[in-house]
Formats: sequence, structure tokens, C-alpha cells
Amino acid sequence: MNEADAARILERLILEYGLPSSPRSFLQFENPFQILVLTILSAQTTDKQVNSIRDDLFSRYPTPAELARADKSDLEEIIRSCGYFHAKAKYLIESARALVERFEGRVPRDMGSLVSLPGVGRKTANIVLNHAFGIDEGIAVDTHVRRLARRLGLTDESDPDRIEQDLVRIFPRSDWGKINYLLIMHGRQTCTAKKPMCRSCPLTGLCRYYREEFELDKGEG
Repeated sequence: MNEADAARILERLILEYGLPSSPRSFLQFENPFQILVLTILSAQTTDKQVNSIRDDLFSRYPTPAELARADKSDLEEIIRSCGYFHAKAKYLIESARALVERFEGRVPRDMGSLVSLPGVGRKTANIVLNHAFGIDEGIAVDTHVRRLARRLGLTDESDPDRIEQDLVRIFPRSDWGKINYLLIMHGRQTCTAKKPMCRSCPLTGLCRYYREEFELDKGEG
């Protein structure tokens, strides 16, 4: 896909969903530490589920220092409903210890430092940088962004890091935070994993999936 078509996709999604006045998170956080923790927890579960345990979690462990001293079994019990709770508890405690020991208890503001934390990859780091600090170092590729990028024809890749590389090449840096938010909104409301609502989608004229699934059928008919 060329940059002109990518720009048209962005324009149509903005018309459909609008844009928040500040970086929009689907996770309910109050500071950089919280968005880091919640994003680690969000792997393989829903934002709604993560948000449902945030009050219990942060009333017990409000700072990196307190999380670093957490009893793993106690933490696991709080986050159990988020799935993969053994691994996630391990990552949270180890990341909190790293924040205390290497970063004076503060969440770092650069990609290299963030991805050095246990359990933190580029997706989590991009979300923290954008949502907590307003810094665009890349585009967070979650399951919605991955699905839509492939369906639209923005990428042919399957690996999230390679998908991100394709997206940052085709969209200007000033739009990186916007495209993440808009693709997630579209993936949740229209371009769902099962039974996407293609007939009512504002992107039909720009979408590879639509052309292959519907226009080809029309031509064969």
C-alpha cells in the first residue's frame, strides 16, 4: 500500500471515531508505573478484565518499591483472573525490582531501558511511552492492530515487530499514536476477528480483504 492510501485510511477512521484530546488508553491508569503494570497484565486477556483488578492491585502495591517486595503467591491471587498469573507475577516483581535498583524507582522514558525490563517488549514499551509520556517511538502492535494491518494490506508480515516496521514506514511519526488508537477502535467495533462487518465499513474501497472476499466473488458471479 502506498502512503496516499494509508493517509486516506487514517482520514476515514478519524471521521468515524474522532480523536481524543490526549493519548487515549483503554486501561485505567494514573501514573507511568500503573500503565506499565497494567500493560504487562493485559497480555492474552481483555482490558476490561485488567481494569477490574486494578484497585485491589494498587491499593496493595502502590509503588515499585512495594511491588518489588511482594509475596509472589499473594500477587498471583490478585491477578489470577488475568490469566498466565504465575509468569505475570514473576515479571511484575522482577520489573519492579529493576525499577528500584536501576532507575531510582521511576519508569524510564526511553525504548532501550523499557525493553530491558522483564516481561516488557516493544508493544508494552510503545504504550508506556505514548500514554505516560506522550513520546512516539513506534506503533504498539496488539492483536487488533495486527489483524487490521494485514487485512487492509498495510503489511504482509505476521511478526509484530516486522508489522511495526511496515507501519512506521508508511505513516508519518506524528500519526503513530493516532493509528494505534484508531485501528484498535475499528477492530473492536467493525473489523472484528470473526464476522467483520465489511458491508458497513468506511474502508471498503481501500481494503485488500474486502476486495478479495467480496469484489472477487462479484466478478465470478
